[in-house]
Amino acid sequence: MTNKKFIGAHVSASGGVENAPVNAAAIGATAFALFTKNQKQWFAKPLTDENIEKFKANCEKHGYTPDQILPHDSYLINLGHPEEEGLNKSRNAFLDEMQRCEQLGITLLNFHPGSHLKKISEDDCLQRIAESINMALDKTRSVRAVIENTAGQGSNMGYRFEHLARIIELTDDKSRVGVCIDTCHGWAAGYDFASDKGYEEVWSAFDEIVGLQYLMGIHLNDAKKELGSKVDRHASIGEGFMGAETFSRLMKDERLNNIPIILETPDPDKWKEEIEWLKSQQ
Repeated sequence: MTNKKFIGAHVSASGGVENAPVNAAAIGATAFALFTKNQKQWFAKPLTDENIEKFKANCEKHGYTPDQILPHDSYLINLGHPEEEGLNKSRNAFLDEMQRCEQLGITLLNFHPGSHLKKISEDDCLQRIAESINMALDKTRSVRAVIENTAGQGSNMGYRFEHLARIIELTDDKSRVGVCIDTCHGWAAGYDFASDKGYEEVWSAFDEIVGLQYLMGIHLNDAKKELGSKVDRHASIGEGFMGAETFSRLMKDERLNNIPIILETPDPDKWKEEIEWLKSQQ
């Protein structure tokens, strides 16, 4: 395996998923994220053979392997939903997302774990999330379910490393589950990536509680709000409370090699420049 950083952004798949790798290449990205369907709708037309063939061809043309692609599922899905109807709808939609990834030859799917909506206990919610993952893994073969940490807004689970560890503990096939750390979410949840001491403490806690072997992606975002605010507001690199130095440090961290590092910063016009700057910091 090469020892390098894969750096990109969550690019548009407007007009068809096959456009995502083209859009990623246009900004100098060596990784990319996409939605394989409209993230604000429950249902989508199935991918056509043409979509699938062109996506694979464009990935090959621009040099993207499955290790460099981290799609995101629909924002509507709540795998820890307290009510049967919402839970079943979410589970069906999640399975559809996993199957779409399989069709495209993608081996990772990033998702927000879920919310208890103040109707069930936190652990009941975590158990539902794990059960939802188990059901989807059971019906698919090659895609890994990659749990994203959250900022802790509302009743969202996943803002503590302990939540992530609990979901993994309850997952049957641990070879097909992983974690994506969003730096802005972590910061909002109280994990200090910005100071030298805080940075090392965060990763050492992650390794102890979850395990670095489960780290399969990074969402690289500065934060518009203070440490521990529990408010999820992304800022462009160096323009938030975390500061440019934090991201320079992340780029030099060998623990983050060979996994997709994805910008979800608010100004797409800056992505090319941000990617160039991040590459220069390695």
